[in-house]
Order: sequence, then C-alpha cells, then structure tokens
Amino acid sequence: MMIETLKSLYNRDLNKLKVEIESYQNEKSLWIIDKNISNSAGNLCLHLIGNLNTYVGAELGKTGYVRDRPLEFSLKDISKSELISKIENTILVVNNVLDTLTEEDLKVIYPQIVFEKEMTTGFFLVHLSTHLAYHLGQINYHRRLLDF
Repeated sequence: MMIETLKSLYNRDLNKLKVEIESYQNEKSLWIIDKNISNSAGNLCLHLIGNLNTYVGAELGKTGYVRDRPLEFSLKDISKSELISKIENTILVVNNVLDTLTEEDLKVIYPQIVFEKEMTTGFFLVHLSTHLAYHLGQINYHRRLLDF
C-alpha cells in the first residue's frame, strides 16, 4: 500500500513539475534569479531530476546514472523542451524502480548514509517526495513572480 501511495505522490508532483515548466510564457524566465531568489526554476528542476535519478534511479534501480550536483545549479539556458523530456524520463525511472520494490524493501536500511545517519528506504523515499514538493512550490512562486 505504501508503494502505491509513493507512486501516486511522485507521479502527481513530477507531472505538476512538468506543467510548471511548460507554463513559463518566456523561456528565458526559467533562468532568472532576482533579489533573494538565488536559484532559478530551471536549476531547481535540474536539481530535482538529479536528486531522484541518483537516489531512486541509480541507488535503488541500478540505472547507472552519475550525478553532477554542482552542474545542476550552474547549467543555464537548457531549453524548456529538454527540461520536460528530462522530467518525463525521471517519471519513467521512478515508476520502474517503485514497481520493483516490495513493502519489505521499504523497511530495509537505505544503502547510503545521506543525512549522517541510517534510515529506512521507506523513510528516505518519503523524504524525497517532500523534497520534490518543497522545490515544486518554489518553482511555482518563481514562475508567478518572474515570468515576464
């Protein structure tokens, strides 16, 4: 049951991320930073893609994905269509991995120490979902404030 809940949340929020990116009227606005907004929507999107492909795809799904976290925040001017393609690929990766997990897998300690302490795979997958939702909200505000 928890796996289906996680799938539902990831799909809801990754599809909403796709809608947010598609909703930018001015593609250049994806990369704007202003005043105390230090991360652009484009960079937050790349960060979410990197995060999920690392911790869900590479670690749990053995996809071979190699993360370059600094690049997630330094790349600029990636096209809207490329970002959307990356989101769609991430949706596939997350769903494929979650489809392989069992409820028992969620009780196992996650293979990496991420926050300087052990946690179950289920706990970490919930954390990753809330991390996605947090940055999704930031992207929504970024779009409404800076897309002109």
